[in-house]
Amino acid sequence: MYERAVALGEEFRGKGAHVHLGPSTGPLGSNARGGRNWESFGPDPYLAGIAMNASVVGIQSAGVQACSKHFVGNEQETQRTSTTNNGTVIEAISSNIDDRTLHELYVWPFADAVHAGTSSIMCAYNRVNGNYSCANSGTLQTVLKDELAFPGYIVSDWYATHSTDHTANSGLDMEMPGNVSSDAGAAYFGKTLLEAVIGGVVPVSRLDDMAQRVMTPYFLLGQDKNYTSVDPSSGAAFLSYQYGHGSALSSTYPEVAARDVRADHAKIIREIGAAGTVVLKNINGTLPLKNEKNIGLFGNDVPYPTTGSVYLDIGNNPEGFEMGTVDVGGGSGTVRHTGLITPLEAIQKHVNSIGGRVQLLFDNELVAEGSFKTIYPTPDACLLFLKAYSTEGEDRSSLELQWNATKAVESTAAMCPNTIVVIHGPGVVLLPWADNENVTAILAAHYPGEETGNAITDVLWGLVEPSGRLPYTIPRNASDYGTEVVESVEANGDPNAWQADFTEGQMIDYRHLDANNIEPHFEFGFGLSYTEFDMENILDVNVVGGSLSRSANKSMGIAPGGLRDLWTIAAVASVKITNSGNRAGFAVPQLYVSLPQDTTPPGTPVKVLRGFEKLYLEPNESKQVYFDLTRRDLSYWNVEEQQWIIPTGSLTFMAGFSSRDLRSQKQVAVLE
Repeated sequence: MYERAVALGEEFRGKGAHVHLGPSTGPLGSNARGGRNWESFGPDPYLAGIAMNASVVGIQSAGVQACSKHFVGNEQETQRTSTTNNGTVIEAISSNIDDRTLHELYVWPFADAVHAGTSSIMCAYNRVNGNYSCANSGTLQTVLKDELAFPGYIVSDWYATHSTDHTANSGLDMEMPGNVSSDAGAAYFGKTLLEAVIGGVVPVSRLDDMAQRVMTPYFLLGQDKNYTSVDPSSGAAFLSYQYGHGSALSSTYPEVAARDVRADHAKIIREIGAAGTVVLKNINGTLPLKNEKNIGLFGNDVPYPTTGSVYLDIGNNPEGFEMGTVDVGGGSGTVRHTGLITPLEAIQKHVNSIGGRVQLLFDNELVAEGSFKTIYPTPDACLLFLKAYSTEGEDRSSLELQWNATKAVESTAAMCPNTIVVIHGPGVVLLPWADNENVTAILAAHYPGEETGNAITDVLWGLVEPSGRLPYTIPRNASDYGTEVVESVEANGDPNAWQADFTEGQMIDYRHLDANNIEPHFEFGFGLSYTEFDMENILDVNVVGGSLSRSANKSMGIAPGGLRDLWTIAAVASVKITNSGNRAGFAVPQLYVSLPQDTTPPGTPVKVLRGFEKLYLEPNESKQVYFDLTRRDLSYWNVEEQQWIIPTGSLTFMAGFSSRDLRSQKQVAVLE
């Protein structure tokens, strides 16, 4: 995670950009169909928090400001901002979240970003409990600036401001304005803000605070000294693909060659792509591939996209483009590829190098129909590449894989008894065909970036040991997942009709399935290796100082991230892991904690992730793994006392290899 962020920071620095608009943990991903889930790190706040910390530190190590986003409750794209209906302004969706859920779920990873030193935080389009995110004093001032002691600046998303004095006084420090000459938005800061200050409706002290917050990261990161100049191609390239070549806007910038800032980053992209691939099924050691020389390569996710190096149809086509591999989602987080190594290119190259042959069929309709007349003889292994597209601006229409995927699997498996399915998708997808006995292996390869072909080839042929684990749950049915996108309302002219009541509280993803005793298809934290691992059934938990006090020591003071004592190590859990297989591989042990149900308020999850590690072990090698737990990790948010509290009773610590594969546990008592 850190190395990825360093590479991102280096590329932004190389382009002369002072701020990277990332990392993202909003949306967290409570709705599996959320269009921007792919931009974030998954629906577990602890995992997202670790990723946010590593990302902020890595980005800013290159001297580039991190802008953590979108704060907060930005869990769907549908009606994410205001619209107009027959002259009536219909307000954006309101995410109505109770105080405890807000703290323990949605704010949690932002606290990690603040603790890591993020320069800025971007507020979201949606409303939170009735007030727009960028003008919400409860979240911006009370939670972010006061409780979390955030010293940086809060910046709005584009068009996310709706007023001047109210927004400024609620805590927004910088506005990203719309184009004042269009109906798309307006600038509420700038001249209008100056008039508000002169008129006395926005205090001068608030303006001073804005300026100090905005400029502090600039000097803190040394951006005032010998910073890289802005790549002169940036404006021209942006305007060309936004407005077209030769337009009045694009022609104001000279067309020059882009500055190449990629360095050797293809290497880390390839490593990340392989590391993020999760092996979901692998019957009888199908993978890694060994002596198979005749390889079938099927599906419309195999070749180079016929749309070219970038797909810019934002919010108008939920299916995405039909022909070509998908390695990145759509919207403002997408990229224009300079070099894209497709599965077709990489696999052909590898198979040719071992003296084999590749048979091809890309058209999903033909595959679904079972039209394999051009395929002979039957391949030793049939690799079927499937995809699901996701983009900013709209939520996914379903959790199904697209382009007739289910029939494509069934037809391929009927012809080929060794069918291996590779999925490129944004997160949760349904796999109704996963139990087909001729589907011998399934890999969730996610959106791996431009080295997608090389990364998946490395995993398929065992050049890299699989280490990916699911950062979400795959349910058997969409209804098993729990939460859903609010897709329509009967507005009838009511400007406040769009309401999303987060009545599920913290029960999202695996927490929801645990609470309702629902069996997942593939659980949170699941992932196979090419070897086997054992975990000692003795879990050791050492409490720092011998006992746990219930509340944090406020005398230690406050720092970015909240009370200092919340970030101190309160306990250390440890367990021994052994590679019991016959080849080296990566183990990913995980630690979960259960708070006592009888001394915590209703709505406490059955268990929550509170630690994970990645260990490389040779056959028969053992290592002890240690999980550091902070006071915050063992606490819940007490709404009445407005502070984090460790409950009385017994805390249960559980270690295993997934949320449902728990091998050892220990209880620790908390005294009154």
